[in-house]
Amino acid sequence: MDISPMELLILALASFRLTRLIVFDKITEFLRKPFLEEVEEKDENGEIEVYWVVKEGKVRGFFGELLSCYWCTGVWSTLFLYASYYFYASWSAPVLLILAIAGLAAIIESLVQKLIN
Repeated sequence: MDISPMELLILALASFRLTRLIVFDKITEFLRKPFLEEVEEKDENGEIEVYWVVKEGKVRGFFGELLSCYWCTGVWSTLFLYASYYFYASWSAPVLLILAIAGLAAIIESLVQKLIN
């Protein structure tokens, strides 16, 4: 299937946003919780650092590794989004567009924050 440059851009931005949603966002913490344990530690400056540790077990460990790896989750997110677009374009196009717009907005916000700080 040939895709246009605009479709590629939309798929890329949607994949970026979906991946960040799964790996980092608070709203999807319930997806990570069965496979990852949140650990808090104080650093040498007394600031609290929060990080995730993969839980034990073959299934939990596998999904924990997947969910803790931005690149791994990105590949699976992209595969899911592309397959949904390929097989169900009329259903997935609005979802892809919403994710792409949110992804672009996140990139713009990051750039604005860097300029301000």
